[in-house]
Amino acid sequence: MSTPATSRTSVWKSAIVILVGATAAIYLINPTAGIFEILPDNLPLVGNLDEAAATALLISAFAYFGINIVPFLGAFKKTDAKDPSRKP
Repeated sequence: MSTPATSRTSVWKSAIVILVGATAAIYLINPTAGIFEILPDNLPLVGNLDEAAATALLISAFAYFGINIVPFLGAFKKTDAKDPSRKP
């Protein structure tokens, strides 16, 4: 059984993760049409690092709550070449 202090910490941790995830989602949607940018996208090599970081934060927030979205992002299951049920 959890103590009230542990439960309170868990609620705060969940609230912070929700806030970070929502901020990352809003940043990626970017309703201000590019007015709010941490790094301008036209900078060579580093222009999209802020979007990559926001994406990583959003995926981490989903993972914290047990939602695994990585399979939906194009990661395919590896097949074994020696699998007899696999047809050439």
